[in-house]
Amino acid sequence: MADLTSNFVGITSPNPFWLASAPPTDKRYNVERAFEAGWGGVVWKTLGEAGPPVVNVNGPRYGAIWGADRRLLGLNNIELITDRDLEINLQEMKEVKANWPDRALVASLMVPCEEEPWKRILDRVLETNCDGVELNFGCPHGMSERGMGAAGGQVPEYIQMVVEWCKEHSNLPVITKLTPNITDVRYPARAAHAGGTDAVSLINTINSIVSVDLDQMAPSPTIDGKGSHGGYCGPAVKPITLNMVGEIARDPATTGLPISGIGGITTWRDAAEYIALGCGNVQVCTAAMPYGFKIVDEMISGLSDWMDEKGYATIDEVTGRAVPNVTDWQYLNLTYVTKARIDQDACIKCGRCYAACEDTSHQ
Repeated sequence: MADLTSNFVGITSPNPFWLASAPPTDKRYNVERAFEAGWGGVVWKTLGEAGPPVVNVNGPRYGAIWGADRRLLGLNNIELITDRDLEINLQEMKEVKANWPDRALVASLMVPCEEEPWKRILDRVLETNCDGVELNFGCPHGMSERGMGAAGGQVPEYIQMVVEWCKEHSNLPVITKLTPNITDVRYPARAAHAGGTDAVSLINTINSIVSVDLDQMAPSPTIDGKGSHGGYCGPAVKPITLNMVGEIARDPATTGLPISGIGGITTWRDAAEYIALGCGNVQVCTAAMPYGFKIVDEMISGLSDWMDEKGYATIDEVTGRAVPNVTDWQYLNLTYVTKARIDQDACIKCGRCYAACEDTSHQ
């Protein structure tokens, strides 16, 4: 059988499936239930200790885009980083790591772009015996208005500066989480690489308004008649993430930089695609929220069966195999021809293929 053991920047876990920093990882109760279900690791919901107090809204924090079959396609959230006391979070992290030494436990961190707050929180996090830290440069709402999250992640110089502080004041592996709310994701990745980051993770959520309530005439979710932009995630963002992962993986300036893939991973196949494009592991959030922690069972068994079928013995044998086949448009073979063939026996006479071909101008 395939060996799914993951060794990501020196952080070992029994499989490459981690829960991303998000509501499912905000307390010991959730994290231990996730480990019992089989998850290989978690990134604890983002901790902070400087700046204005974090207070989340009491009303709805999520908006959704549903498919015709009521499957969740995209989720928008306006939730901030943890509003739980830092001392409680740190104590619970220490207890979880002691109880589950074989699982990966990474602390997500966000504080202002000043050296002293980063040094203080790193000193505190070291006491938990966690395996690494993830620097949250991605949140597009709430925290970015305070000069953190995506506000810093959109400035490569800030990213390099903070990474350098974290490498100086800690011996833990540093994973830099990148925002997708930027024109070219290669520049923040290069900055993190220049600062000495051990890896990058991407993507964080995409700035969005998921819908408008036409009765209240306000964005959804609506809080007392008002709405705000939030962060978009779920299956709908997967194509965007795959492109950004591929761009970093094939960028000569970041060659060999480990990548943790995040964005719309719901099945083992999604995970395999991320790994093939250069990811050493994957992080999941949205899928665990409507379907529960046990979704990891299918991910583990599916990936293992596929690797056995293809003859891959380890995750490392899959990582990056598709990267050499990602190219720029001008290098595509313009003489290569592919044509559709209609299976008349399977045709149900819906007319969709005719409309698509006729009205798309190719006839």
